Amino acid sequence: MAANDIQIAGNHYKQFKDFEPWDVITAWDLGYLDGTALKYIARWRHKNGVEDLKKAVHFLQKKIEVEERKMYDNTKPTN
Repeated sequence: MAANDIQIAGNHYKQFKDFEPWDVITAWDLGYLDGTALKYIARWRHKNGVEDLKKAVHFLQKKIEVEERKMYDNTKPTN
């Protein structure tokens, strides 16, 4: 049995017959922060509503901080 055939604790991902969030996360090579945001966006209507949207925004805020820090670090002069 494939992992996509099993749902542990709830049915909020069963709606995605063709592309479960983890399949998209894997196919797009997303990391933890952006992948988790995608998961919350995908399920918000079927699980926790606006709370899941707020969680997605929170993960995206952290992702932005990380990426901005990388940009800043890359512009610092080296000795």
